Amino acid sequence: MQAVLGPAFGAQEAQALLDRAMASEVDPLHWCAVHLGISQSEIMRRVADWLGLAFYEVVPRLVTTEIAPTRLETLAEMRMFRIKVLDRDVAFAAPDFFGAMRLKRVYAANPSLHQSLCLVPAPALRELMVDAAQEALIDGARQTLSRSWPHAAAQLDLTRPVRWSFAIMLVLATGLVLAAPLSGQYWLLPLWFVLVVLPTVLRLAALLTPSRPAFDPDLVIEETDLPVYSILVPLRDEANMVDQLCRSLGQFDYPREKLQIIFVVESRSPETVAAVRRHLDDARFTLVVVPDAMPRTKPKALDFALPLCRGEFVVVYDAEDIPGPDQLRSIVTQFRSDDEVQCIQSRLVIGNGRFGVLPALFAGEYAALFTVMLPAFARWGAVMPLGGTSNHFRLATLRHLGGWDAYNVTEDADLGVRLARRNLRTATNTSFTMEDAPTALAPWMGQRTRWTKGWMQTFAVHNRRPLRLLKDLGWRRFLLFQITIVGMLLAPLLHTALALFLVWTLVEGRAFITGHDPWLIACIVTLVVGHGAAIATNLVGLARTGQSGLASKQILLPLYWLLIGWATWRALGEFVRHPFRWFKTPHEVSAPGAARSGRSAASAAPVGADHGGGV
Repeated sequence: MQAVLGPAFGAQEAQALLDRAMASEVDPLHWCAVHLGISQSEIMRRVADWLGLAFYEVVPRLVTTEIAPTRLETLAEMRMFRIKVLDRDVAFAAPDFFGAMRLKRVYAANPSLHQSLCLVPAPALRELMVDAAQEALIDGARQTLSRSWPHAAAQLDLTRPVRWSFAIMLVLATGLVLAAPLSGQYWLLPLWFVLVVLPTVLRLAALLTPSRPAFDPDLVIEETDLPVYSILVPLRDEANMVDQLCRSLGQFDYPREKLQIIFVVESRSPETVAAVRRHLDDARFTLVVVPDAMPRTKPKALDFALPLCRGEFVVVYDAEDIPGPDQLRSIVTQFRSDDEVQCIQSRLVIGNGRFGVLPALFAGEYAALFTVMLPAFARWGAVMPLGGTSNHFRLATLRHLGGWDAYNVTEDADLGVRLARRNLRTATNTSFTMEDAPTALAPWMGQRTRWTKGWMQTFAVHNRRPLRLLKDLGWRRFLLFQITIVGMLLAPLLHTALALFLVWTLVEGRAFITGHDPWLIACIVTLVVGHGAAIATNLVGLARTGQSGLASKQILLPLYWLLIGWATWRALGEFVRHPFRWFKTPHEVSAPGAARSGRSAASAAPVGADHGGGV
């Protein structure tokens, strides 16, 4: 240990630091890199000098090799890689502390070892392994889920006939609901009830669902018992966000040596790659460059990096995310308190809601989803459409599921269905992640179109074999899943159309519209109750996130639904023509006022006191 620390540290100091590292149950060499600021390269150079072995800053570029797909699951723990250099076998190694001790004994017994073993920094060895495993990693990213779920994968199931059939059915259902008042056909009432009324009933039921603690607030996990936590951060064209992102991820109240933060960057974003490299002197940070390959989606990038994770738990954050410092501790506590919970969704809170009408309505929508709807779904044991970020998994469970569907453009919602189909519990947590909503219409529309297209993908893929889905979910969850997704797709569209229809008929003075006309009554009740329930849910959600100052703008929700309705039609066109195309939402660094507002709002709820703990 003293050889690694250098002459500035005496034997007693070195022993004390070693004891601290051992108490944390992490590699002492990594502990030194994280806490003492010694670069990983310098640490390995000193280890090589102590062992009497050669050291290379990087693996020579004349080295070429490949890793078989069957070895991908071992990548995260590999410390040595044996390859052929010219006419001889050479092992490149980045040993941990105990590996270095073993090498010392082996080298003493076999002095010729220096001819076939070189030490390199851990990042250099990882870069070599990723490069050698590139083909296998890309193949795994695109095919693993399809192999695990041959009966429910977007790549296999979203054929052109399936997409067109879905589109025709969606248009037909919408047309029948809208035609019912015009035609006066009472046989359409059941369809009206299912597509228009039930989603509103579901929202009202969520409002009435009582809250309960997610876990015992008195439960405290000692710092030495906290596990290694892997954090995946997929990036593309986000060079401007990297500095803010590194600052926010550096503020976790969590042992620094137990954080594995992996920036997963598309190779088509050289500026972002360069921006991340400038922060790699922090030993918590790792860069994984994803080669350019179809589909160009976030879940494919996540699947590419998944074999490199070594934590007990793993979470995904986006470029604009600012998670609460206590989030990881809170999530670990909840996982530890209930071994049956396999996934936990943290709250997403919009930090720039006061910067315009559009972000204010977005903030209300998020508050309703993450503090009212999802906690209720967790309480009911329903299928939970996860948020695209701040969802935490047990790593073993995520790998068992096959990771994310690389071809689904809302991989989060799809993964929520897969968890439910395997009867794996999902819960929610009040720890927050702050992010900014789009402030301009164009990026908002592009993002919402992608989301809606992804919900269409999820609905079509999992309903491709409805009897199997029914068997997996059971009647209750099956029906709730149908109502939830259909409501997401059709409720804003239908409510907007009904409002326009009602205005038109009143202006025209149609003869069949009288005080006793059942369709008139149905339209009015649907609009009043539907919009009222949505506004009430937003208001309750904003109160729970401490953002009641945005309440007055929620009266404009009917106009917001008009925009969502237009996004739904755009999504349907993309679903048919470009099902796997990914719209990349542009992000901007959070304004200081937005950051303060978001942190203040998000901290309004006590951490861990949830409104639904998962069933």
